Amino acid sequence: MTRLGSIRIKPLTWHPHLPPVEIAEATAEQLEAMKVTPSAKKVSPYVRTLAHDPESYVARTTLFNAIMYAEGGLPRAERELGALAASMVNGCRYCANVHARQHIRLSGSSAVIASLWTENRESLSARDAAIVAFAEALTATPPRAGGDHIAALKAAGLEPFEIIDLIHAIAIFGWANRLMHPLGHSDNEEKGTPS
Repeated sequence: MTRLGSIRIKPLTWHPHLPPVEIAEATAEQLEAMKVTPSAKKVSPYVRTLAHDPESYVARTTLFNAIMYAEGGLPRAERELGALAASMVNGCRYCANVHARQHIRLSGSSAVIASLWTENRESLSARDAAIVAFAEALTATPPRAGGDHIAALKAAGLEPFEIIDLIHAIAIFGWANRLMHPLGHSDNEEKGTPS
């Protein structure tokens, strides 16, 4: 559990609406597909739910890995910040929780997350504020992101290739959140803000 002053972030559990593939009963194709899972720790119920369609799972996860875990480019913590802001706009509490905890782990600080959770945006650095504003505008339906957002990112020091990485991280969560929502739900989903 990560403590942010009076804010606590504890992991949520995702519960599928469909029965996940059981490892002992998985086909050879499903077992092979699950090997592209980014976490070497476990094969989650979410992965096992997506593994019902192994071909699309491999396509989705290969793209996800390339966007979120690629070496170089936009720092991982900032990719996580873009994914977090997108997940907050989309109302995906599970993903917001995961990306908040990842941002803290990667950045070594809880200050940005505390600012977002308490809606104290003025305490964000210009770079973090530009990333969050862009992620929120790009995730809106219809998207509101435009030239002013790109100009703010550049003014905050992001290079063009980093902006492209950020767009990818935000965009994949516009899709990933919507994939996760109908397939299941997380703890505390009725509460509005990740806990």
